[in-house]
Amino acid sequence: MNYEALLELATNAAYAAGEEILNVYTSGEIVVDYKVDSSPLTLADQHAQLAIVAGLQSSGIPILSEEADEIPYDQRAKWERFWMVDPLDGTKEFIQRNGEFTVNIALMQHNEPVLGVVYVPVSGKLWYGGTALGYSAVKEVETTRRLTTIKTRNLNHLHQIKNVNIITSRFHQNLETTDFIRPFDEPSLLTMGSSLKFMLLAQGDADVYPRFAPTMEWDTAAGQAICEAVGLHVISQETNQALLYNKENLLNPWFLVSHNER
Repeated sequence: MNYEALLELATNAAYAAGEEILNVYTSGEIVVDYKVDSSPLTLADQHAQLAIVAGLQSSGIPILSEEADEIPYDQRAKWERFWMVDPLDGTKEFIQRNGEFTVNIALMQHNEPVLGVVYVPVSGKLWYGGTALGYSAVKEVETTRRLTTIKTRNLNHLHQIKNVNIITSRFHQNLETTDFIRPFDEPSLLTMGSSLKFMLLAQGDADVYPRFAPTMEWDTAAGQAICEAVGLHVISQETNQALLYNKENLLNPWFLVSHNER
């Protein structure tokens, strides 16, 4: 398997999707519809989906995406390899025009994310990495194509450290998250939208991410691939193991991202 070639397909697809998103974002008019589950949907989501499918189809690898038709479990359960895609992660951020939205593309192998691409259209920053690339991750700035290898802060025993950087969701604060934060000694609290939370962890700007609220598999796969490439663990609070994918129900359990394996 030529993972470098697949990475190139994924990064080009992410850039193409980002261009479609920015076309809508800068048009001055964002029309919002709502799906059956009441989550928002815009033209940017739909145009980005088309761009990604066009960019990945030459790989011959099936695509599981938030914005595509539902694929029966008995069909996708047989997949050895597939793309997991969120064409526009952070639609609420997109609607609020705060720039904190991303394009997420992950290559899944045996239901684990082995390669991830996360792109921020507004800033032109793109991260990629995964175990398929030899446990490494890189940040690229689109305008200059400058590459920077990223490195997280290796912090274990977080409760014994002062001023730990804890990152949480902008829209999903709850009692469980507050209870998790309470024992820390003067933590620094950050809020961020979309899979950007994973990227701040991967590049060492945050130390732990408690997500005790719903997410879907396409929200986390690319971010998990990049975090695992730099030594972070994305641990299910139900199983105490790494998040797994391509389940019959694509809803994730609550999880915690940190250097601690458990």
